[in-house]
This record gives sequence, C-alpha cells and structure tokens, in this order.
Amino acid sequence: MKGALAVAEEQHADEAEILQTILSALRPLDSEDRKRILVTVATFYQLDASGLRTTPSTSASTQDSTTRIPFSSGESTTPKEFLVEKRPGTDVERVACLAYYLTHYKNQPKFKTLDISKLNTDAAQPKFANTAVAVKNAIRLGYLAPASQGMRQLSAAGEQFVRALPDRAAARNIMASLRPRKTRKRRSSESQEKTSANE
Repeated sequence: MKGALAVAEEQHADEAEILQTILSALRPLDSEDRKRILVTVATFYQLDASGLRTTPSTSASTQDSTTRIPFSSGESTTPKEFLVEKRPGTDVERVACLAYYLTHYKNQPKFKTLDISKLNTDAAQPKFANTAVAVKNAIRLGYLAPASQGMRQLSAAGEQFVRALPDRAAARNIMASLRPRKTRKRRSSESQEKTSANE
C-alpha cells in the first residue's frame, strides 16, 4: 500500500506533466490568443477568470485601431459593434452572440433570459418574437447549456461558433463537429433488428 507521501509525489508529477503540456501548446500563440484560450477553459470549468479579462496586454492597448485583433477580452467593444461584426443570421445565433458578449465583455458567464433580452436592446437589435423560446432553442441546438439555479451559460460549442463568425461556413462546421450526435434512432433500429431476429 502506497504511503501518503508517495501518492502526493505522484500527483505532483502528474500535475507538472499536465502543466508542461499546456505550456508547450500555448507557446506558439501570441498573448491575446493565449488569453482567449485560458478564459475559455476557465469559463468551461466555472473558474474565476476576471483577472484575465480585466488586464489588457500592452500589445493590445498599443495597437492601431485598424489592425487590432477583434473581440479580445481586454478590448472595449460595444454590444452593437459586436453584433454588427459577427452578423448572426438567426435568433438562435443572435442569442449565442449575446451570451458570448455577456461572458467575455460583461464578466457574466451565467445569465438569465432577461439578461439576453436587455443586452439585445442595448445592441439595438430587432426585438425577439419570444426571447424565452429563442433561448430554449439555443440550448436544444447546443449553443447554450444549463447552469445552476435555473440560469444559462455559453456552451463550449457555442463559444467556438461565435468566435468563427462572421465566417459562416467555418462556424457551421464547428457546430457540426462539436454538437453531440443523436443515437436514439440507431438504438431503436438495433432493437428492431433484435426483435425480428428473435421471431
């Protein structure tokens, strides 16, 4: 039986190996790309990433406005500018974009339907026919995910989708690859095969 010290040393070694892997993966990227990835990971695991969001890098703050990297967390972009540049094509896509803005620009990774509705107004977007339905559809299609206390949050797939916009082909490919596949039909056909085999 391993002693407590040996277990602790093994855990330490595993953590060091994981950290080395992460550092190696981030090394080729620039500071803004690293920041975006770290914020995404922190959001996914519901960790506090406020320090990452509120400390813009020197390179981002000194860049010329015509060459700045769009939508990095440290930049001040209005909801209207964000929606104009992302160009969502449906109510569900607009919900995803608004959820992204709440998460990365308002430091609000968990939100209610009312928050989406208010931000939509701030962004000077057309009023939703039914915001609650649009949010439910966004969850059903994988752009949002349920959070604690009846709140919502941006899903990992929704995060990547919004980032890819306004490149619609790339955004749709991301959703197609990240959206969980349905297996219900497959199971029902398998059960039918078993039933017919037993007859």
